[in-house]
Amino acid sequence: MPTKSLQIPTTDGQADAFAAFPDRDERLPGVLLYPDAFGLRPELEEKARELAEHGYYVLVPNLYYRHGPAPVIELPEHIGEEIRPAVFAQLMPLVQAHTTERVLRDADAYLRFLTAQPEVGAGPVGVIGYCLGAALAMRTATAHPDQVAAIAGFHPGFLVTDAPDSPHRLVPKLTAQVHLGLAEGDLTPEAISELDQALDATGVGHSIEIYPDTIHGFTMSDTDAFNPAALRRHWDRLLPLLDRTLVNK
Repeated sequence: MPTKSLQIPTTDGQADAFAAFPDRDERLPGVLLYPDAFGLRPELEEKARELAEHGYYVLVPNLYYRHGPAPVIELPEHIGEEIRPAVFAQLMPLVQAHTTERVLRDADAYLRFLTAQPEVGAGPVGVIGYCLGAALAMRTATAHPDQVAAIAGFHPGFLVTDAPDSPHRLVPKLTAQVHLGLAEGDLTPEAISELDQALDATGVGHSIEIYPDTIHGFTMSDTDAFNPAALRRHWDRLLPLLDRTLVNK
């Protein structure tokens, strides 16, 4: 499985990134994968490799590149509950500095870079996000409806907020098909209903599913939240979505 460490030119500097893709003669559909709040690390590189095995060029940027190369803060191999508060205390200033304006500028740069890679085909792309990354994926898809054909978000954070520019308020701009895999308690029933109604109004194919017996972060095997059955369900939802929108479109 070929992999690369890359530098993505942005308006604010160079974003370090990881890419994985199968060794094939043909050009591949591109997928932009946004990490969770813990950022680019071996866990996300492994997810990129696994997805790439199914025939995709997967690009994972360091969200916090303005503060340094990944890992921007020192992370343990396993992020247990006992150290999670201390880790988040270091991360929150980085998350708060990642404003909507920065997110949108970065999305432009990431998509431009992804679609320019020699291994990537000319068709639409998919965008995936975990935790915080689900909100970034939604912002990317709504800002680039002509390019993004699929969006998937897992244990999303910051997707439905009171802010005037909350990602869920941008749903009318969507043209991509959507799957959201929620942990129990990720969103209130009212928020789920509001989001589902907004998606219904767009006419795009979509599903919002609460994965049973899960807590926030269930896809990440380097955390105590990890749930192997929910991770399998995540692949069972994600792979058909990408196949029907990027491969057999």
